[in-house]
Amino acid sequence: MEKKTKIVAYDNRQELFITREFDISVELLFKAYNEPELVAQWMGTKVVKLESKKHGAYIFETLDNNGNIILKSSGVIHDHVLNQKIVRTFEMENTSYPAQLEYLIFEKISADKSKLNMHVVYKSIEDRDAILKLPFSFGINMAHNKIEETLKHINS
Repeated sequence: MEKKTKIVAYDNRQELFITREFDISVELLFKAYNEPELVAQWMGTKVVKLESKKHGAYIFETLDNNGNIILKSSGVIHDHVLNQKIVRTFEMENTSYPAQLEYLIFEKISADKSKLNMHVVYKSIEDRDAILKLPFSFGINMAHNKIEETLKHINS
């Protein structure tokens, strides 16, 4: 099965470009990144905090079956424009990966079709390359599939 999420990583650059078209409205796609209940559904994570606004912040925790935290991520939202864009940092605690900067641009294609363009900037080329050695491509494609699956039957 072809991956719908496309990742472009140019040689000798510390950034990634990620694009995905969705069969949901841009309003629903934007909600998927802004409403704690929806984030929890498609990410499979506990949303400890999510302030979806300029100068807001977020904290997510992934738990094992015993309720132990296996991954904690957090960040600050630097810009937030309804149904258009989110600029935020993203950091995984207790890992060797430094914070990254993410630009998420939400694009309306039609009433029930949208596109997400992500530009992710890492501290170094080495940090970006280390992320790409993880099952990153599989994981983000799976998460994006879950967004579409979760929201396809919801009215915006």
